[in-house]
Amino acid sequence: MASRLETALYSPYGAYEMKAKYQRNFGAGSLIMLTVVLLILAVAYILTMEGDEVIINAEPVVIKTVAELGPPPTLAKKPPQVQVAKPQISAPKVGIPKPVADDEVVDDDVVLATREELAEIVAPDIVATEGGSDIVVDIQDDEYLPPPDEFVPVEEIAEMIHQVTPEYPRLARQAGLEGIVWVKALVSRDGSVRDAMVYKSSGTPSLDEAALAVAEQNKFKPAIQNGRPVAMWVTYKVNFELDAQ
Repeated sequence: MASRLETALYSPYGAYEMKAKYQRNFGAGSLIMLTVVLLILAVAYILTMEGDEVIINAEPVVIKTVAELGPPPTLAKKPPQVQVAKPQISAPKVGIPKPVADDEVVDDDVVLATREELAEIVAPDIVATEGGSDIVVDIQDDEYLPPPDEFVPVEEIAEMIHQVTPEYPRLARQAGLEGIVWVKALVSRDGSVRDAMVYKSSGTPSLDEAALAVAEQNKFKPAIQNGRPVAMWVTYKVNFELDAQ
């Protein structure tokens, strides 16, 4: 009884024949699988080598500017050339030069007079010839007075040399009103004021009227154009301050 029990307890588990051969079968299967994998890799390598040459250690292309990228593929393609027939233009005919008089020839060596030379030019005296009528020269040397909105090109603008202080209006002083009046004056060739107007008001009519009342008493250094005095409009300001009176 005891021998049967011990035999049942210490007998090997499972099929003994399979346990004795599983290591050999496992090793054979692993070897077969490894052989198949190596064979597949070898075939793939052979097929790759037969194709185009593959550069593995090629140096990278470095693009430093946007211009090196080139245009897109759609823009790089040039449109088809259209054949256009050239117009039939006849060659110009060379004519024979015709002789001209000496006074009609353009002189390339003409020397233009300077501004100083033009200023020194004096008109010749006009003398009546014998048997003819007297020649009367009546050239009016009127001064041109430009309108207020006309620009007068000058080398030197008119400059005030004497400004008369206007009288402070009594009502404005009592009310404590102050302001700045911008006056636009027409300065003639002799430096006197021919006309004046309010360019920018102070906001107080009495101050504007007081500034215009003494505008023609101011004296200016006239403007210079081509070395001669000319009339032009100038703008100056008049301050009305209670502390300064």
